[in-house]
Amino acid sequence: MELKNIYEIAAKAGIDEKYIEPYGKNKAKIDLSINETLSDKENGKLILVTAITPTKAGEGKTTMSIALTEGLNRLNKKTLLCLREPSLGPVFGIKGGATGGGKVTVEPSTDINLHFTGDMHALTSSINLISACIDNHIFQGNELNIDPNKIVWKRALDMNDRALREITISQGKKNGEPRTDGFVITVASELMAIMCLARDEEDFKARVKKIIVAYTKDDKPVTVNDLRITNAIMLLMKEALKPNLVQTNEFNPVLIHGGPFANIAHGCNSLIATKMALKLADYVVTEAGFGADLGAEKFLDIASQEGRMTPNLVVMVATIRALKMHGGADLETISELNLDALKEGVKNLAQHLENIKKFGLDVVVAINHFATDNDEEVDYLENWCKENGYKVSFVDGFLKGGEGALDLATKVVDSLNENKSSYHPLYNRNDDVKEKIRKIAREIYRADDVEFSPLASEHIEKYEKMGFKDAYICMAKTPQSFSDDAKVLNTPRNFILHVRDVTLSAGVNFLVVLTGSIMTMPGLPKVPAAVKMEDE
Repeated sequence: MELKNIYEIAAKAGIDEKYIEPYGKNKAKIDLSINETLSDKENGKLILVTAITPTKAGEGKTTMSIALTEGLNRLNKKTLLCLREPSLGPVFGIKGGATGGGKVTVEPSTDINLHFTGDMHALTSSINLISACIDNHIFQGNELNIDPNKIVWKRALDMNDRALREITISQGKKNGEPRTDGFVITVASELMAIMCLARDEEDFKARVKKIIVAYTKDDKPVTVNDLRITNAIMLLMKEALKPNLVQTNEFNPVLIHGGPFANIAHGCNSLIATKMALKLADYVVTEAGFGADLGAEKFLDIASQEGRMTPNLVVMVATIRALKMHGGADLETISELNLDALKEGVKNLAQHLENIKKFGLDVVVAINHFATDNDEEVDYLENWCKENGYKVSFVDGFLKGGEGALDLATKVVDSLNENKSSYHPLYNRNDDVKEKIRKIAREIYRADDVEFSPLASEHIEKYEKMGFKDAYICMAKTPQSFSDDAKVLNTPRNFILHVRDVTLSAGVNFLVVLTGSIMTMPGLPKVPAAVKMEDE
């Protein structure tokens, strides 16, 4: 397929060519000065695509987001799609690429999945510059009195590599003071969160200055501002702060910018891109990572509040295979007719739908078509949705492109016309930190209570005393279950959520709540996607 020149795509999006900085023929950066011309325009409608609790392979939120965008454009609705940038972790790990599939993709997909326009490299370099300057500062006399045992900033790599979770640095003579350190995956770093929650360059700079990288020997915070390297970081991040413009395979414009994971970060693309899109288009489609208990909760509780955005509608992606898995069906026999498993597994969909209503939003169910689907099972799921008062659409975008999503697009438009958004966040930011965590655990996960480790309680008390009582809560939890145990499927009840630690991201004003065995540096599976590529 021959792609359109990026200037043609920009024109379709209503972006004057003077704001386009091309990276070859088919992708470009958008200069942020365009915002000066957009400030007086009204916002379009904001549509969030989320999903039920997924299988490890995912249920196709990105594919559905692209399909819906194609469908809306076919209905002559000026629509822009905002997506996260893929991380090399899942690209070479379990999931492979993150640019859709079949006849609903964003292009050039290989470029987007790999080096793209260099944003991930800029982030990784900036993160590691901070680490290098911390250790150099200590080596050169430690004027700030940094306690090497209280350094909280981690190095980063945009790759799944469990061997780097805990390492010892500064080995050998004249290489600094040996200490235990570790890496996070780039998309889990606070700097990625700052990039995606900053309003503009000045806001990004102000947030970077606030990053707490360590504590002194008398337990005072040390920030990036104290290290005096903010301008160096701004130089590295200058181009990365500009949204990337690409196209779907039906030549509709897409903004791809930022890519935090939703299981260990907040899981939404940048506010810079989304807010720009809302001024450019009548409809904006975006997605949040993993199931609605993770990405959607954080989009609605963190990103929407911080961006002062009002979401208008949620699209809930469901698949027959995932619901049958939650109902007890074995993945090896998932293609076989099993109505009993589907009837039990639909409870998972029901809980996610009930949760979205708690935010004051209407929701449309989108059944993503897989080859293993059985007509009898599809009929059951469609009837269940209708009987329970939900609009539902069977979407065949993978095989049919935008045509396969026309029904969904029509129902989305109808819902937007029929129902006004009553959006509100789940919790009050000024409540006690533990109470905010308990509210998410009880209302979204349906846990009976939360058990805090002594370390987690100690850190919460410390952060509240430091003035972060009003911080957002960013849950780090397995995406495979409502609970903190990935093996517990469907809709667990009578369980306790275990919080083992809480860390502070001062630059974005949120507390990262580490539950269960979740890791900020994932590992590769036994047979990673990188190995499977050898056979292709």
